[in-house]
Amino acid sequence: MEKKSIATREAYGAALVELGKRNDKLIVLDADLAAATKTGAFKKALPERFFDCGIAECNMMGVAGGLSTMGYTVFASTFAMFAAGRAFEQVRNTIGYPHLNVNIGATHAGISVGEDGASHQCCEDIALMRTIPGMVIINPADYQEAYKAVFAAAAWDGPVYLRFGRLAVPQMFDENYKFEIGKGVQLRAGKDVTIVATGLMVNEALMAAQLLQEEGLDARVLNMATIKPLDLEIITKAARETGALVTAEEHSVIGGLGGAVAEALSESCPTPVLRVGVKDKFGGSGPAAEMLHVYGLDAAHIAAKAKAAIAMKA
Repeated sequence: MEKKSIATREAYGAALVELGKRNDKLIVLDADLAAATKTGAFKKALPERFFDCGIAECNMMGVAGGLSTMGYTVFASTFAMFAAGRAFEQVRNTIGYPHLNVNIGATHAGISVGEDGASHQCCEDIALMRTIPGMVIINPADYQEAYKAVFAAAAWDGPVYLRFGRLAVPQMFDENYKFEIGKGVQLRAGKDVTIVATGLMVNEALMAAQLLQEEGLDARVLNMATIKPLDLEIITKAARETGALVTAEEHSVIGGLGGAVAEALSESCPTPVLRVGVKDKFGGSGPAAEMLHVYGLDAAHIAAKAKAAIAMKA
């Protein structure tokens, strides 16, 4: 039976509740968006350790940093646009610079926010967070990966940016799936081209591989949930064995997964790399599925890029 699609933000709320039951030093902050970020579940279960900081995201990051210095495990939650955009200075100076144990739960990232439009469709957050020294960036592909990523973040020494989506996505992993920060996962073997995908684009990458198979092409698919630190070992191995790569992300092609992979390979294993993502433009308002198609974030576009990458091989 086909598994039900679930948004990764749902896993965020569920994981926080379970973590809170196990760790009495865990505190959750939100910026007046508990119903949307799903931290409302934690508020209901453990209200004494939930604090609504109001529509004051910059202040919330300062509060999170302060609490972490007192030994608390802190999760600060809001939309990606506000976490990475509005509060960038506070994240950089108050959390990143002193390398504090603060976890930023950023929901509603990317074009799939849909009808909320360009002002809320943050496609720059990975690029912004990548520039902060020591910041870990996790962009899970489905519910289980997101759930386990929250636990991994809580145990990590240093700041973590967790990127969650609003749109329900297919479940690919089960309860036995092992998530490890900094490790990519090969989901499909292949010899002609490698598709490196993150977040909701992982499912599209798998469908693209199927389209390519129908044309006699063999695509390897890597799930790159951790964008920083990047798993250079698995990417370099794929580059050497397939000779061409395509990256796929629900983010700007500038500064995201594609940039990270291209930068790394240019130094260690020069390989043709083509990027699927949002071009140098803002989003727009419309149904999420239609927005993904309009902006070229679907299986057909990934497959086309893969064929172009194969053609570039020496």
